[in-house]
Amino acid sequence: MSLSLPSLSLRGPITALSLLDQLRILDLQNNRLNGTVSPLTNCSNLKLVYLSDNDFSGDIPPEISRLKRLLRLDLSNNNIRGNVPKEISGLKRLITLRLQNNALTGEIPDLFSSFTSLKELNLTNNEFFGRLPGSLLKKFSEKSFVGNEGLCGSNPFPVCSFTGSPPVDTPTETVPSNPSSMPRTPIIEQERPKAHKGLTPGAIVAIVVANCVVFLVVVSFAVAYFCGRNNGEIVWKSGSDGGKRSSYGSEKKVYAAGGLPEPDSDGTNATDRSKLVFFERRKQFELEDLLRASAEMLGKGSLGTVYKAVLDDGCTVAVKRLKDANPCPRKEFEQYMDVIGKIKHPNVVKLRAYYYAKEEKLLVYDFLPNASLHSLLHGNRGPGRIPLDWTTRISLVLGAARGLAKIHEEYNTPKIPHGNVKSSNVLLDKNGVALISDFGLSLLLNPVHAIARLGGYRAPEQAEVKRLSQMADVYSFGVLLLEVLTGRAPSQYPSPTRPRIEDEEPAVDLPKWVRSVVKEEWTAEVFDQELLRYKNIEEELVSMLHVGLACVVPQPEKRPTMTEVAKMIEDI
Repeated sequence: MSLSLPSLSLRGPITALSLLDQLRILDLQNNRLNGTVSPLTNCSNLKLVYLSDNDFSGDIPPEISRLKRLLRLDLSNNNIRGNVPKEISGLKRLITLRLQNNALTGEIPDLFSSFTSLKELNLTNNEFFGRLPGSLLKKFSEKSFVGNEGLCGSNPFPVCSFTGSPPVDTPTETVPSNPSSMPRTPIIEQERPKAHKGLTPGAIVAIVVANCVVFLVVVSFAVAYFCGRNNGEIVWKSGSDGGKRSSYGSEKKVYAAGGLPEPDSDGTNATDRSKLVFFERRKQFELEDLLRASAEMLGKGSLGTVYKAVLDDGCTVAVKRLKDANPCPRKEFEQYMDVIGKIKHPNVVKLRAYYYAKEEKLLVYDFLPNASLHSLLHGNRGPGRIPLDWTTRISLVLGAARGLAKIHEEYNTPKIPHGNVKSSNVLLDKNGVALISDFGLSLLLNPVHAIARLGGYRAPEQAEVKRLSQMADVYSFGVLLLEVLTGRAPSQYPSPTRPRIEDEEPAVDLPKWVRSVVKEEWTAEVFDQELLRYKNIEEELVSMLHVGLACVVPQPEKRPTMTEVAKMIEDI
């Protein structure tokens, strides 16, 4: 018996699944489900469990040891906290265990080394600390444990200087992301009668009932999903170009007539939830105008989904619907939005408005009709591609540098960073002017998740200290410059959220590769072949290469500021 409903934007807890004690396969990955995973402990016949890329929180329950038949367990990319319970050692048949990109803490127990069947273990990008058992490291290698800055032990990890205590962070001026804790749902143990051997009449009835329950659960999920799309939510209409049909919702409650609006647990009343908060007086509109908008989905990322929305008056905006992972209280969310909305610069995408509710958070930006720098550089590299000329490239990176410099200057004292500088976040407006997008949104994430999403743009110091900083922004911008010069996309590895495909081209550490080529005095080999067709630009290419290499020096204190970088590009 299996239940497979991946990538359907399902939301809410999975309490109903606790009734399915005959369930064998469960695939609910890439939804918006929340609560704890405790209900699964009643599904004692589970063999395959895939719950990655949701919003689950709380601990891994000790009762997970009931799942004696479990072969594969994937809880990656959630917000699960606490220690790995010692009871997990009872899962003797386990072949795959993926717990990466959560907020698990404590010491890693030496339980896994006794798992004779375990072939794949991924605990990367959590908050584990203490001594890593040597037998565990020998069996699975360091790749299973990177991204846990408090771990120590055998090479390549640092020598242990403490025993069992978490490392103390050094004070810093950089701004950490927001690892908001979520309330833990108490685990309720339920008594279940032991199964009888043989197909007695009672067993036959139980099987029939179980099948009916599975059917009802599937119908419930489907009804909840489609009701959510059409009751108080925006339903995107397909455009003339055949765009995708998508939806995002608004949280609404019905209150008893004759009374005051009931305040929500986050301090939001019905009146507040019905309003968009704008940063300027011009071109304001109501939430209901947005609910009536026709739109299409533009893309989906780790923070949420972006839509192009066309209002009744013809005004077009971009709407980012944030995932519920690591939610902020209302006051804290508003403070972050004030930081983001305060920036006004021709090279920074403007946040026009936001909407906050306990279960729904929307950001409204100016819509930019042209592509990103990433798509211009790497899209359609085959025959028929229109080359991106040098004049355009240098104009775009200058615009991005000016926008990032403005952000750093505006928040110089608190050292607030952008947090996610990459070519896909450099967008073009209708006039081809580059604007930097996604400013500040990484601050809403757990630091581990914020660093993981940087991929090949991650600064070397962030492998050890999970913090965002303005100097790390400069490194990311340097990688972007090298990307523009070489035509090569930065490596996305090592990244536990993006597994390597066998037939894929080997991963390249872009700054390391450029340094190695320049060291051998093969500088001409560095540049994109599309650029070599233009005459009299060699000096400018080399000058820009020096700027990029200055930004990606390993020592953060030796990197230039973004104001200095923008000035160097202007001089070129």
